[in-house]
Amino acid sequence: MKLVRPLPAYLVQRYHGWKATTFAENKSWYRRLAEDGQHPRAMVISCCDSRVHVTSIFGADQGEFFIHRNIANLVPPYRPDGDYHGTSAAVEYAVTSLKVAHLVVLGHSGCGGVRGCFDMCSGHAPELEEETSFIGRWMELLRPGYERTAGCEGTEQRLRALEQQAVIISLENLLTFPFVRAAVEEESLTLHGLWNDIGSGGLEQYDPESDDFLPI
Repeated sequence: MKLVRPLPAYLVQRYHGWKATTFAENKSWYRRLAEDGQHPRAMVISCCDSRVHVTSIFGADQGEFFIHRNIANLVPPYRPDGDYHGTSAAVEYAVTSLKVAHLVVLGHSGCGGVRGCFDMCSGHAPELEEETSFIGRWMELLRPGYERTAGCEGTEQRLRALEQQAVIISLENLLTFPFVRAAVEEESLTLHGLWNDIGSGGLEQYDPESDDFLPI
């Protein structure tokens, strides 16, 4: 492990700043979190995109959200085939162990993963179609969304629709997990689909009756 290096100086400085201010002013709260464990009310599945800051959007503090991030905020279908499933494991833990009351899938504008899916499915990203591409294999989950958005006029309109399809497909896939469907049917868990416009700060939620995203 000789290739592992110490943290860069700016991160070390930020850590010491946090420890001396935020942590020092809330020591009892952090001690309580450590001793009592976590009891989040909601799980949020969001994109890895550095511009999507879930806790800031909702003004959440430590211990409120159980957050899982991946490329394009996708959830694979229930498939217990013995392979590695980080997202599926996170969903299982949140629903069966933490007993979260809400499960939120949060998509966003300008998603690079969604753009990669669009380019791959339209034949403009052959590198993503290689079996060795982790991104390409992951974005295959969104290929049905690419097909659903075939009627959109213009690339930008289709990309936005595809970003929202990433949320819808993830919600559909969540319901293939037996423990998720059971919790939803028992009304101990609710599912929510959101899409965030990064530039305007807008937030839209999926409305199943209109099959569309409406402003909050």
